Amino acid sequence: MTDQMAISTLTLRHRIPDDWAADPWAEVRPLIDGVDVLEGVHPEGVAPNCRHWTGPAESWPLTVTKEPRRVMITEPPCTAGCCGALYVTMRREGDRVIWDAWENTSDVTAVPADIRFDAAQYEAELARAAADRSWEEPVDTVARLLEQTLTDSGWFEQWGCVLTGVWPRRAEPDIPEEFTSPEGVDVEFHEVLQAPGERACSYGYELFVTHDQPVEEQARQLAARILADDPRKTAELRG
Repeated sequence: MTDQMAISTLTLRHRIPDDWAADPWAEVRPLIDGVDVLEGVHPEGVAPNCRHWTGPAESWPLTVTKEPRRVMITEPPCTAGCCGALYVTMRREGDRVIWDAWENTSDVTAVPADIRFDAAQYEAELARAAADRSWEEPVDTVARLLEQTLTDSGWFEQWGCVLTGVWPRRAEPDIPEEFTSPEGVDVEFHEVLQAPGERACSYGYELFVTHDQPVEEQARQLAARILADDPRKTAELRG
């Protein structure tokens, strides 16, 4: 049967969410033929962030296979169970990628029309976006490099701990500096429970980033500070 549907072009754009306090990493937002069609049907929705694009290609949020896959393509800053989310079923058929069977569980019931992409263009755009670092600000680059160094080191595991995460900490807009934390990176980790009933403690570092020093050097210095001693002695106890 001849494919009568128009073929769309996918573009993925990194964007810092307006409510970045809920998730400080940039979302990777899909544009269809240059238009953010999801904005109109799920205006509060945020796409999966760039940290979901760091693993193998099969783990990327928009990766498709021949088997249909239902994907939450945008969710609110709270939770999908609270304010609803936008879902789409995506699959590959020959040289086409198809998005259809949309479901909007928010108060807005409208959904986009079915969409078809050229599979080669679609997969090339996924790969391009996964490798894209051009959007990063210094705080993003330092956070990414520091997370990679700490993860590869296995340092926290040596002390019976697990790295919870590393996040950029952005300057609060329109708030005087004296009333907000300086721009930087937050690192959190927790102890591994050794026995039933034992209380596991959580710890964190509030680190600072500048704009007058190479980001690679800043990441190395921050990592060296953490890797110099038992992190439970140098970090802040948080719970």
